[in-house]
Amino acid sequence: MKKNIASFVEESLSPVIDNLGYNLYEVEYAKKQNGMNLTLFIENKEGEVTIKDCEKVHRVVDKILDDLNPTGDVPYYLNVSSIGLDKPLVSEKDYIRCKGKVVDIKFFVPFKEFGKNLTGTILGHDSNNLIIEENGREVVVPLKSIASCKLHIEF
Repeated sequence: MKKNIASFVEESLSPVIDNLGYNLYEVEYAKKQNGMNLTLFIENKEGEVTIKDCEKVHRVVDKILDDLNPTGDVPYYLNVSSIGLDKPLVSEKDYIRCKGKVVDIKFFVPFKEFGKNLTGTILGHDSNNLIIEENGREVVVPLKSIASCKLHIEF
């Protein structure tokens, strides 16, 4: 049921959010400490997502969701958020969005000479592998070996 709600909301709101100048990247419907939460993760087509962007989208979709009633009168908190720098990359959509960016990969077990950690640039992917450039060489990393993959943040 939760997956159906998220899918229904994503399908219903994507065109609306697109018309506002944003991409609806992901919809999450999950129980949190304060109860059920419907979270819309957006991207700004023009650059970074600001709080004002989130407020703008929230105001527009809140009214639409009242009419759609995707949860069948089950109360929920509506959140609109940017994807965030620390969001794990787990899907094809993530790898496409982050192609050319530096990522930090943690492995379940040591992987080749890299041990349990690898930092490199995403060159591409297929259904089974992530292709990373590390120190000038191409490394094929099986997706099933990745415990986590996140954008590299340099301080």
